[in-house]
Amino acid sequence: MDRKSSEYDEKIEAVRDAASDAAQVSEARISRLRRKVDFFIVPTVSLLYLFCFIDRTNIGNARLAGFEKDLRLKGFDYNMVLSIFYISYILFEIPATIACKWMGPGWFLPASTLGFGIVSVATAFVKTRAQACALRFLLGIFEAGIMPGVAYDLSRWYCRAELAFRLGLYMTMAPLSGAFGGLLATGILKLSSFGSLHRWQMLFGIEGVVTIGISLIAFFTLTDRPQTARWLTEEEKDILLTRVKAERLATTTVLDKLDAPKLLRGISNPITLTTATIFMLNNITVLGISFFLPTIVKAIYPDKTTIQQQLLTVPPYVVGGFFVLLLPSLSWYLDHRQLIIASTGPTALIGYAIFLGTLNPSVRYGAIFLTASTAFTLGPMANAQVSANVNSDTARSIAIGTNVMFGNIGGLVATWTYLPWDAPRYAIGNGLNLACAASWTTIAILGYLWMKRDNRRRDERSAAAHEEIAGLGKKEQQDLEWRHPDWRWKP
Repeated sequence: MDRKSSEYDEKIEAVRDAASDAAQVSEARISRLRRKVDFFIVPTVSLLYLFCFIDRTNIGNARLAGFEKDLRLKGFDYNMVLSIFYISYILFEIPATIACKWMGPGWFLPASTLGFGIVSVATAFVKTRAQACALRFLLGIFEAGIMPGVAYDLSRWYCRAELAFRLGLYMTMAPLSGAFGGLLATGILKLSSFGSLHRWQMLFGIEGVVTIGISLIAFFTLTDRPQTARWLTEEEKDILLTRVKAERLATTTVLDKLDAPKLLRGISNPITLTTATIFMLNNITVLGISFFLPTIVKAIYPDKTTIQQQLLTVPPYVVGGFFVLLLPSLSWYLDHRQLIIASTGPTALIGYAIFLGTLNPSVRYGAIFLTASTAFTLGPMANAQVSANVNSDTARSIAIGTNVMFGNIGGLVATWTYLPWDAPRYAIGNGLNLACAASWTTIAILGYLWMKRDNRRRDERSAAAHEEIAGLGKKEQQDLEWRHPDWRWKP
């Protein structure tokens, strides 16, 4: 064994000693520290994500309030306005993720939020389809890094088993943004005006101003990582750092520098790619609900007033928010994700089957609750699963970004699932969502079986694999990531 390998082994042993030290800290003290981190970190990122989702999807509420009519949108024009957002979102997803790693989430997330808040206010003044498309393109650029950035930020603070629940806490904002957004839209539309703004213009103007205010506060309240947290003692920082480091194989530092081999390993990780595919299929469903639920409700209850239709969009989101907390809580308790991911598909599948099978208004409205109940939970579960199955900080950042990028490819598809001429049954949109739910369930089950099989294979050839890497230096071993012989998949 050469000198480099010896030094490397000593550092790895030091990490293992640190893990042992972390285990000796009482569970009661860890629980208190975890609650402290929850209090200081989760509320800020949750608010940022709430208004990220509201500013993205309030166009559905604006549509009911005359947006389409005032801009003289016809045919597929509305779908085009929705689609342009996802084109920029997809193009800038990976660059935004790298920028978040480079700048640090504490600066990147508030700056991005400020940007899309300004764009939201500007949308209140559009007069043509071209202007609306241009601003939606800009909105996609600024929002591209928010979801992966928040997930990446939280992965710096929490251990693998704890992360899914914390992701659930902030991603509850996705369904709740639909509920809150519907209530907020109802309240705003009762105003006669907001300055020179009227009707749908007030939605973008008021919600954009609130977003800008929250972003400015976040510049002062959001902390990058434990080492820079002024509200932690030095001992608390050490405990948090050691707990995260103890879970990372062959890693001697938690926040490594940007590194091309690790970026490639994060993107090419089999669980990153399969989970990202699941998230893509799921996002077709989730964003189909988010963008078109007001339209679906209007098709079910065409005789109700606009205000009544807006209010009817709220309860399904509340149910979705409940399950976004329930399933990640179960994941935290079991330290398991893959089969929970698989369990989200059947209820969505049944819901869309009901949509296709009947035009009875009450039954169809009930089916919305089935689809919303579990579909939203894959946001936290998918990001948690990707984070649990990569090793270094660099690989984790790009893996989460890849997962979210795939998800937004699904979002682009979702903008074309509910077409005007397909009302009121919407056979295309509902049929596609039914197929997506069946597909992501199947992929999740197959992924679980593959992880178990590959872990057994790694156990069987462990000795031979260690001989193959014996001559590699420290950096070469770190760059192996999931190809390291000691690596095991975490279902």
